[in-house]
Amino acid sequence: MKNVLITGATGGIGSATCSYFVTKGYNVFALDRVINNPIDKVTYIECDITSEESIQNAFETIKSKVDHLDNILHIAGIYMADSLVEMSEERFKKIFEINVFGVYRINKTFLPLLSKGSRILIVTSELAGLDPLPFTGIYGISKASLDRYAYSLRMELQLLGIDVTTLRAGAVETPLLGNSTNELEKFMNNTKLYKCNAKNFNNIVNGVESKSVKPGKIAEKIYKIVNKKRTKFAYKINNNFLLKLLNFLPQKLQFFAIRKILK
Repeated sequence: MKNVLITGATGGIGSATCSYFVTKGYNVFALDRVINNPIDKVTYIECDITSEESIQNAFETIKSKVDHLDNILHIAGIYMADSLVEMSEERFKKIFEINVFGVYRINKTFLPLLSKGSRILIVTSELAGLDPLPFTGIYGISKASLDRYAYSLRMELQLLGIDVTTLRAGAVETPLLGNSTNELEKFMNNTKLYKCNAKNFNNIVNGVESKSVKPGKIAEKIYKIVNKKRTKFAYKINNNFLLKLLNFLPQKLQFFAIRKILK
């Protein structure tokens, strides 16, 4: 039986992925800060990925049950919308603590349970490969950093026979999608610099995010990726055409287009 570790396991994508891998015969270890709506045959462990001690405790628990992991699936993450010149330093640090450093801590701690043939998959974002946008810039920057971390990690771990790949997912029907709307509304209410701009941007985001997919589609895609004979570094699902089109423009035109749209 294969063993898989899943972070962010009780969120929309995480829960769907736990369920999907259980049906495929995997022994699933599920990490999350709070355990809600547990699924049968899944081993849940409360774990805060911003805490080295909490991760180490999770490692010891899993190590006592199995001697190896076939896959680590990084699904945990948070979304923020804010102005880069108005947001607090605490919020700026928090998104990196979870979206970037949390992944680093898990990989570093659980490496002893990985061996040749093991695979790590990191869910980033469709924004990871695109130029950052205003107001969601902090989220895009964190995911782009995560994407570059994953690329470097793939370079290194290939020497140990361990595969690293990413899934750049677009909008998904999860609580995180609803949270993105709430974050934008909160930002619009709090910003003192971008009132008109923020309202226009919110209308655009609502149009983009209306084209979302079910979490089960993401879970199925993840399963297919980690079971491929050979993987690419990055895979995509439900990426938005308009965002890609904007990114194809020369940077001068990108800045011009954003100014025209948001003013």
